[in-house]
Amino acid sequence: MKQNFIKTLPVAIAALLVGGSVQAQDQAGAKSSQLTTWSIGVNAGVLTPLSPLGGKNDFSNSKSSLGYGLYIKNQITPYFSLRLDGVRGKLKGDNSENWKSGAPNTSAVNSFETNLEYSGSLNAVVNLFNISMFNANSAVQLYASAGAGLAGYKVKTSGTVDGPLVDYAGDKTISELIIPVGLGAKFKLTERMNLDLGWTVNFVDGDNLDGVYRGNNDKYNYGYAGLEFALGKGSKQLAWHNPVALTYEEALAAKQTANALKADNDKLRADMNDLLKDSDGDGVADKLDKCPGTPAGIVVDGAGCPLKVPVPVIQEKVIITEADRKVVEEAIKNLEFDLGKATIREKSYPTLNRVAALLVEKNFSLKLGGHTDNTGSMALNMRLSKERAESVKAYLVSQGANPSRIEAVGYGPNQPIATNKTAAGRQLNRRVEFTLY
Repeated sequence: MKQNFIKTLPVAIAALLVGGSVQAQDQAGAKSSQLTTWSIGVNAGVLTPLSPLGGKNDFSNSKSSLGYGLYIKNQITPYFSLRLDGVRGKLKGDNSENWKSGAPNTSAVNSFETNLEYSGSLNAVVNLFNISMFNANSAVQLYASAGAGLAGYKVKTSGTVDGPLVDYAGDKTISELIIPVGLGAKFKLTERMNLDLGWTVNFVDGDNLDGVYRGNNDKYNYGYAGLEFALGKGSKQLAWHNPVALTYEEALAAKQTANALKADNDKLRADMNDLLKDSDGDGVADKLDKCPGTPAGIVVDGAGCPLKVPVPVIQEKVIITEADRKVVEEAIKNLEFDLGKATIREKSYPTLNRVAALLVEKNFSLKLGGHTDNTGSMALNMRLSKERAESVKAYLVSQGANPSRIEAVGYGPNQPIATNKTAAGRQLNRRVEFTLY
């Protein structure tokens, strides 16, 4: 059993180290980087070679001796940790007192002194009573521990109470498996230091701790007080952290945030209702309505005022007779300009006068379209066609026609009615068209 434990102890220590690297990535969510998980502790106390948990004592007087210890701890969760403990000291006892209970020791050994060369154990520590729904960090903590380890010791015995001590097994160090079980209380002094009070009963897998063999495995107590120091850069210790309370606080904070958002939404809704309020129902909000109280059914403008509907204009139907068209056709046939200019020749005046009289009499509208052949540049032809149409308009206006009813447009050579390859064709293309409507 001892050999198996010795083989598995390095694996347990490796688990202690690996556990710290794993939980650092996962512990306490996003706040894990703010919480320390490693700590060391030093302690001193009293070692006694007996146990109040029962069993036979080999000596009537079990003396108390100084013990001291050191441990390193890795906090896996707020409630569970792995701790590697080491303890040293001495255990003493004799038969100087009368036996009060149990069967007396009948062996020839009447006193002993055991030097605890080393005592190393890996312990699982469970925090008790560390959950408060209203405190994210406690200040007092109870814990229980249990584990397994190895103790090495040298025993000296004597046949008398005050006689000289001699080696029980020569100069050999006896190694035995131990099972430590303990309770403790921890008090937070600062964010990085704790007061640690504890008591551990160590059950030895052997009956040679005091040099007396009675077929009953030995045990010894270690009651101690010490200080624990947090390691790492975190501002708080994970062992004091309470995720249940933190969740409660986050729920309260979320509820407060939700209530604040609801209040903001209610206020925004009230402001929107006030902004969009339309008392007279005309589709314009009161804040923008310059004419409040508009009767129902009245069409309003963007300011909420009654819309002024313009009086519809009744246009007379324009009727153009054949006689009217002949007057225009005669004017077109007789229309002549000076060569390359927009000057109207006098022979064209009589027929143009009749067109002007027609426009005045019947209130017709007239569109004048000037055209040229393709002789010359495009710019010149465009200008000339426009000027000739404007020249005809100016003459008609001078004869009393309404200028707003006459439109003059120049098309240049873009709308030919005959070929531009012959003189006769080019003559037909040089024209001003009259369109009545």
